[in-house]
Amino acid sequence: MTTYADYQRDRVGWFFGLSGGQLMFLALASLPAFWGISRGAWFSAFLFALVWLFLLAITVIPVRGRSATGWVFASTMYAVGGLLGWTSFRAKATQGRAEDLDTPDLPGVLQGVQIHDGPPHGSQLQRVAIIENHAMKTWAVTASIVHPGIGMKDVEERARYGEALAGLLDVAGRTEKVDEILFMVRTVPEDGAERDLWVNRHRRPNAPELSEVVNSDLAHGLTQASVRTETFVTIVVPETRIARSAKESGGGFEGRCRELYLLMAEIEAQLRGPMGMTTVRWLTSPELALACRTGFAPGDRAGIVEALSLREKDPSVNADVPWAMAGPSGADATVRHYSHDAWNSVSATIKLPARGVAMGALAPILTPSEFGERRSFVVAYPIVCQSKADRQSGNAEWAADLAEGMNEKLGRKTRAKQRDEAHKARGLDAKLARGNSLTRPYGVCTVTVPKTMRITEFGRRLDASVRRAGFAPLRLDLAQDVGFAASTIPLGTSLTRSGDA
Repeated sequence: MTTYADYQRDRVGWFFGLSGGQLMFLALASLPAFWGISRGAWFSAFLFALVWLFLLAITVIPVRGRSATGWVFASTMYAVGGLLGWTSFRAKATQGRAEDLDTPDLPGVLQGVQIHDGPPHGSQLQRVAIIENHAMKTWAVTASIVHPGIGMKDVEERARYGEALAGLLDVAGRTEKVDEILFMVRTVPEDGAERDLWVNRHRRPNAPELSEVVNSDLAHGLTQASVRTETFVTIVVPETRIARSAKESGGGFEGRCRELYLLMAEIEAQLRGPMGMTTVRWLTSPELALACRTGFAPGDRAGIVEALSLREKDPSVNADVPWAMAGPSGADATVRHYSHDAWNSVSATIKLPARGVAMGALAPILTPSEFGERRSFVVAYPIVCQSKADRQSGNAEWAADLAEGMNEKLGRKTRAKQRDEAHKARGLDAKLARGNSLTRPYGVCTVTVPKTMRITEFGRRLDASVRRAGFAPLRLDLAQDVGFAASTIPLGTSLTRSGDA
């Protein structure tokens, strides 16, 4: 079994694990203590030393993934947002103020999203949904994909899929336009809507009563034990990387669509070829709206499927979900979970283990533990531009050499973990020279259950599933709404992008 462990920390501290900013802050904070010693004011020096130790603790020691200063800042911003009403959302449609049904009305980080219908594309002249995020200044497109899976594949086949994924990231990096690729998987409890429609169409009036009872019981039992998987891939392109080439393609929205279509063709070729995707369908605006609505309210899918079936018989039936109603009617972001409509969600990110992971290790995270529970997961691959990657590689290699040199001079033994990180930092430059791309992958998983169930219990079950898969869970407290949007709604939301890329 192939184990993937060739990853390292984003930044390697060059002085006892401290970064340059942390070292400078602590050095400046120690000056008052040394000033007291030089003046002979021993009591003042002692007090300043205690203050310095407190600053050292809140700067260096992480608490659940953040420093104490980070927690103070996040808590303050959350309190201010709660006082100003930013953490609560009420849809305009619920207040009778929805004017344009084609304008998205989404909560939180999705408020800056606008959906455009692209020019006709492909042999079927399909109008692909173009996602423009005004807040982040990005463009994105989403495709629904189907993969046969790797459950029955041997080691060689899984290794080929791993190489294909690396090739996909390298192709995206060589375009110098794609900033991030996101793979999203949603395991939704089976509602049996398609089967019920099929049974109603093919039921015979003279069927034996016993046969109908047996089929009904089987359908009830199998529906509760079954899940349905939805998989999406989203490519994100910043405005700063596409503006110049879009101008050469005609400028304006049309020029950007032409550039996005070229990128879609390159990514689709990699998905269908080396990665073995059997289906890659770029979503139109109605299809994307349906994916968003079922992301916020999984229980609405059965009614939508029934409406689509009725529209086949009666074209006057409106089965589309308008963008003004694609979001929740109401949403509230609390500290430990996210509340939307009649559902609650808990999101957590995962920490990669030092020993590495095997392909397919995420499967336990996507397995629901009870009927009515939905699991979703996003694996994001932010691609670092080549110039920035070379600079970071050089800094990491220099920091590793400096740290080892200082340890030798101080007589401090270099630990095995530090040696592994230094070895990976030195090998990164060789990989970049061979044409590989640098990426900072991360994953976010979310569990969604009805409000009639205890969300805290299912949050603990999600953490247990993450640990069973070999990872360490890290609950996204104070950022549950962002984690939910990134892992469940396929609109290109990222945890690494805070502004213009």
